[in-house]
This record gives sequence, C-alpha cells and structure tokens, in this order.
Amino acid sequence: MSKRKSFPLRVNEDLLKAVQQWAADDLRSVNAQLEFIIREALFKSGRIKKAKPKTQIIDDEN
Repeated sequence: MSKRKSFPLRVNEDLLKAVQQWAADDLRSVNAQLEFIIREALFKSGRIKKAKPKTQIIDDEN
C-alpha cells in the first residue's frame, strides 16, 4: 500500500461546502472525496492508470 502524506489545502468556502455536500451524498469523508476527484481527473487526463478494484475472497465452507 502506498504511503500517505498530508499537506494543508486552502480552498474557497463555497467550493469546500460543495465538496462537503458531495462527500455526504456519496457517504465519504471530505478527504476521501477529494482523493476520488483527483484520482478520476488524473485518470481522465491519462496521467495514471485506473486502479483495479480490490476483490475479497469469501470462504463459505467455514
């Protein structure tokens, strides 16, 4: 897993309110929503490859 880094971010109040509402609508934290938005923008611009979804193996025998 990638190491996570933190940094301060200054944004316009109206922009933050919109992201907070979007995050609430998607049941995410603001941080997770910002990561989602940034990741999607990077993918659409061709700067990163889309991450494969993690799969969970369920063992029904136990």
